[in-house]
Amino acid sequence: MTDDALRPMTRPRLYEQVLERLRAYADEHELVAGDRLPPERELAQRLGVSRASVKQAVVVLEVQGLVETRHGGGTYLVRDTLDAEPVDRLVERRRRLPDVLEAREALETKLAELAAERRTESDLAEMRTALRGMESDIAAGGHGVEGDRHFHAAVTAAGHSTLLAEFMGSIAEAVAESRNESLRQPGRPTRSLDQHVRILEAIEAGSPKAAATAMRRHVRTVAKVRLLEWDPGEENEGS
Repeated sequence: MTDDALRPMTRPRLYEQVLERLRAYADEHELVAGDRLPPERELAQRLGVSRASVKQAVVVLEVQGLVETRHGGGTYLVRDTLDAEPVDRLVERRRRLPDVLEAREALETKLAELAAERRTESDLAEMRTALRGMESDIAAGGHGVEGDRHFHAAVTAAGHSTLLAEFMGSIAEAVAESRNESLRQPGRPTRSLDQHVRILEAIEAGSPKAAATAMRRHVRTVAKVRLLEWDPGEENEGS
């Protein structure tokens, strides 16, 4: 019988401690979106750590869409907080994301193909409504998350395949994670909206091959996220 209380202890990565200090700093100084963090070199000196540790902490904040680093111009808050998701949860999402995206490409490409063959006028109206909602949200400064969800749900419904729809439902939570991850990439909401329009046009035209191609291109764009470029391993303290 394993004694859970005596399981091996894990040592917090140094950059996780830096993350907590940065969050506290932002709170104490009441930083909001648009405010700039001190330069990495200054942060490293004040915290007594390497610049590598600071850089890794900043990357984690970037991955979560909390800050953006401008080339030659510093690091700025994107939101009014630096409350980051726990690193362990981030690591787990990074681990499963490739499988989710692989499943999405397989299922949604086929569903788009079927939608082009089987869609009804009601199905098309639902897709158009979804895109109008996504466009309005983006224009108001949002990421278009609900409109994106609505559009993909409408394409799934238009495929009129009970079993494929059930498969999509079984991974709905994971798909939502991949959607949120993608839409917080800089410039991604507008690009996704444009790709949705191409998918709809192919479905409207009754072209299964074009619809499948457009959906495959879209899902592969969704797969290009900062999270998958991030290495959550230990930072090199020698730099």
